[in-house]
Parts: sequence; structure tokens; C-alpha cells
Amino acid sequence: MTNEIRLQKYLADCGIASRRRAEEYIAAGKVAINGQIAQVGAKITPDKDEVVFEGVLVVPKGEEHVYIMLNKPAGVITSASDQYGRKTVLDLIEGVDARLFSIGRLDYATSGLLLLTNDGALTHKLSHPRHGSNKTYIAKVAAPLDEATSQAFADGMEIDGYTTRPAELSIIGADKKTAKIVLYEGRNRQIRKMFEALGIRVVSLKRTAMGSIAIGGLKVGQWRHLTTKEVAQLKKEG
Repeated sequence: MTNEIRLQKYLADCGIASRRRAEEYIAAGKVAINGQIAQVGAKITPDKDEVVFEGVLVVPKGEEHVYIMLNKPAGVITSASDQYGRKTVLDLIEGVDARLFSIGRLDYATSGLLLLTNDGALTHKLSHPRHGSNKTYIAKVAAPLDEATSQAFADGMEIDGYTTRPAELSIIGADKKTAKIVLYEGRNRQIRKMFEALGIRVVSLKRTAMGSIAIGGLKVGQWRHLTTKEVAQLKKEG
């Protein structure tokens, strides 16, 4: 038994538009399902599929917003589901009925701070690659770093056909194989690609903060609700 429904009905139920107008939006390419432009006649499973209208996540009307901080372990994927049956971040969060989506992503091998919410507008705003909120990481690499590495990050680098924004890299640790990195954008696997471009192998990577929201003493695999103050600060930074 399935709980699939037509996409235009879901959009109407969520208050986006009437079914007829929703179908026009679909035909115009304004709606995506799980990152792919939707086609007229498409069906979705509300509990599993991610629907986006004009770049904003669609959530049911009247659903109370939930904001969660997770210390993501390495070896867990950020997606809501995985075709290979790997553990996802949602498997780590129990007792929350809301449909949660991540604000930005962490790749499979990266650990640390991940924010999840059902606030579609905030998710879209903070997840955009050019969003200026700073994100802080700790990277451990296979070879000693030097000032040339810091300068390369500060100058911006050509990767995947674009030039990265200036980033801050501070070398820490006596062996010079650990760095604190601050990014001001959120490109896919950006830090790993920047190090790869310099011929440096990343051993481990952890995100410790997003703007003023820091992971603090939250243990790996654990999660908590953001405080009212943290939510307000996050929206302000967005």
C-alpha cells in the first residue's frame, strides 16, 4: 500500500495554489521533486519526497517549525534516504514527527555540525551556495601546511569552473597538519576540492560552527533542539 498523491494536490494542500494553478506551475518548470524538475502528472510520497517550489521547500500548512542541531558522524549521509541502504542523519533523530531537511550539507566522510529544520524559507536562504554566513571547519591533512597554503585559500581558487570566495586558513598544532578553516560560501565538497587542487590529502574534516551557532560539547551522533535565542540569531544572520 502506498500513500502517493498527485503533486498538484500536495501543492494545493500546502497552500501554494489551487490544483489548476499548481499544475500550471509544474508545467512551467517551477516545481522540483528531490532535485529534479517535476513533470505534469507526477506523484509524490509526502513522507519521503522533497518538493521545492521556486527554490523554497514546500511544507504542510500549519506545521510547527522545528530547529535541530546534530553532531553528524562520518559515514552517515545527509540525504533523507539512500538507495544503497546507508545510514542517514534522519536515522539518528528519534521522536520528532516533523519532516526535516538539512540547512546545507556535509558529505559522507565529513563530520560535525549539521542544522535540520522544516522551515523551508530559511533552509533555502541559508543553503544557497552564495550565502555569506561563515562556516568553520577543522581539517587534518596528510602533509605539513605552510603560509603558501593559507595564501591560496585567501586568494580564492579555481575549482569546478568557478573561483572560490576568499577563505581563512589558520595552521594549528605543532606538526602543522591541522588547520582551522572559515568559509563564506557553501559549495559542494569545497574544502576537500581546494586541498586536492593543492595536492594535499584530507585525512579528516569536521564542521564546528555555522555563523554564531557552534557545536560546543555536543557528542558525535547526538542532537538537540536549538534554543529560542539560537533560532533568532540564525534568522538574523540569514
